Amino acid sequence: MQESGVPENKTLSVTQLLRRIKNVVEIEVGEVWVEGEVSNLKKQASGHWYFTLKDESAQIQCAMFGARKRSGNECLNDGAKVRVFAETSIYEARGSLQIIVMRAESAGEGDLQAKFEALKRKLHAEGLFDTAHKKPLPRFPTKIGIVTSETGAVIQDIQQVIARRAPWVQLFLLPVRVQGKGAEREIAAAIHAFGHHARYGLPACDLLIVGRGGGSLEDLWCFNEEIVARAIANCPLPVISAVGHEIDFTICDFVADLRAPTPSAAAEVAVPDSRELARRMEMIERRMRQQVDRRIEQWQYQLDAMRRGTLQRRGERILREPMMRLDSLRDRLSRSVESQVLRSQQRLEQLRIAHRGLQPRLILERRAAHHGELSRRLHLAMRQSIDRREKQLKHLDAILRTLGPDSSLQRGYSITFDEEGRILRSAVEAQVGGKITTRLAHGSIESLIEKVLKNPQ
Repeated sequence: MQESGVPENKTLSVTQLLRRIKNVVEIEVGEVWVEGEVSNLKKQASGHWYFTLKDESAQIQCAMFGARKRSGNECLNDGAKVRVFAETSIYEARGSLQIIVMRAESAGEGDLQAKFEALKRKLHAEGLFDTAHKKPLPRFPTKIGIVTSETGAVIQDIQQVIARRAPWVQLFLLPVRVQGKGAEREIAAAIHAFGHHARYGLPACDLLIVGRGGGSLEDLWCFNEEIVARAIANCPLPVISAVGHEIDFTICDFVADLRAPTPSAAAEVAVPDSRELARRMEMIERRMRQQVDRRIEQWQYQLDAMRRGTLQRRGERILREPMMRLDSLRDRLSRSVESQVLRSQQRLEQLRIAHRGLQPRLILERRAAHHGELSRRLHLAMRQSIDRREKQLKHLDAILRTLGPDSSLQRGYSITFDEEGRILRSAVEAQVGGKITTRLAHGSIESLIEKVLKNPQ
């Protein structure tokens, strides 16, 4: 039966309901001009662009099909403030309201872009971008500080590049948040700590890499904050900025001593390629050997000429000793070159072994073992201290039992108290008719005083 007051209507499916709503929206609202700030712009390979248009209190999803052929597509960038002519609609697959953009035009800079340009002009006027302040990167760094998230792909990319190009280099990470409110203070504090390593108990690094992966203007905004820019400008170490992708630019990029398009590229420029160094050493060795061989050939030619000249017979005896010295020098030079190459190879192998020994896993294992030993020693010291205190307590208890009143009672003495519980030390303190209590070793006796006897004079 039909419930009272509830009309009997046909039940709609979800699709039918959304299509009704879509028809109402498209008819009642239709095509409109909307102004807002672009956020989370995504450009698909199909040519369709998707983004969010927002203001201070609301946002709406936007789609621009065939964006490259649409008017005003060049003004669509994260943080840009735009006016769009669009058709309101419902995306049935998700049941969400959206607008289909047919045309866009600039409506002035977005809030974030305006803040970016204002800070850029301010710091540029102060000279923080001047090339005269840029510090050169060391050619052969051995310790590099990293300021980024410990969970992102950035640190993995840097580690892989460094391990491949320069396995002797040690990396030291100070993990920070790279997105969200307060992340800029963590980044600035980490840069300051690396720059003043002795104060914070950190290793002395040769340079810093500060960065994160790509994202929208909002995602990268902590690297556009003034506190981070000034921390980089005041850092005594050379700083490489590696924020976002190649097309992303932040205030950090302008202040840093070098801007890398990606974190992997930052690792590439920070260290030399060990394979290239080995090739250069081999080339230098070949050149040295060629020069020595040419010089020896020249000397040999001169000697042969002298033998054929006026010193035809006696010259051989005269030049015999210089020739022996020449052979000796040639052998010494050859051994020296080989020894130098061997030492370089040994040094490279030592650096590789040292790098393997400094892997985070091995360091953590050693520290865990050290922590376990300290814990065992602490428990032992606590147990010994408790045993000493227990012995002292037993000793004091024995002394108390020996010197206390219970010991006298055990020897046959007693203690007498008046009615108020005070100890009677003299007969004159007692009164006839009063009550007294006598405490013995085992139990007590209550008595009534009939007569008080004083000590005879």
